[in-house]
Amino acid sequence: MGIYLALHVLSVVVWVGGMFFAWMVLRPVAAGQLEPPPRLKLWRGVFERFFPWVWAGILLIIASGTMMIIETGGLAATTPSVRAMITLGTVMMLIFFHVYFAPFRRIRRCLDAEDYPAAGQQLATIRKLVGFNTLLGVITIAVATAGKYYLV
Repeated sequence: MGIYLALHVLSVVVWVGGMFFAWMVLRPVAAGQLEPPPRLKLWRGVFERFFPWVWAGILLIIASGTMMIIETGGLAATTPSVRAMITLGTVMMLIFFHVYFAPFRRIRRCLDAEDYPAAGQQLATIRKLVGFNTLLGVITIAVATAGKYYLV
């Protein structure tokens, strides 16, 4: 059980921590110091390096979470906080899948065509979705750590 929990938490830390860093630190600095073409190219590079980590994290979160649920008696035996964590995590994954398969693909095509205004629109969409996903991630962490004390 310990190895599953460690993999689960480390995967969440990489994913949510990476989004927090990108949204709260990198985004404002990049916006303040770079003109649109180099800023958009920077974000493309950031996403291309970060998204494989998110994919790996999602796989590990699902696998480790499933194993912990099995070892603790199955889904019927889970607590409200675990069910809330599953629900929030599923929404986060769906948002990531949308970001990856829609605006991220479009931003790459726009940058390949040097259509910077269109790429900027896609980046704005990604920014909003990542901001929302970061908030969901923080809430999920709060539920995971304190939920058993407050959710009946």
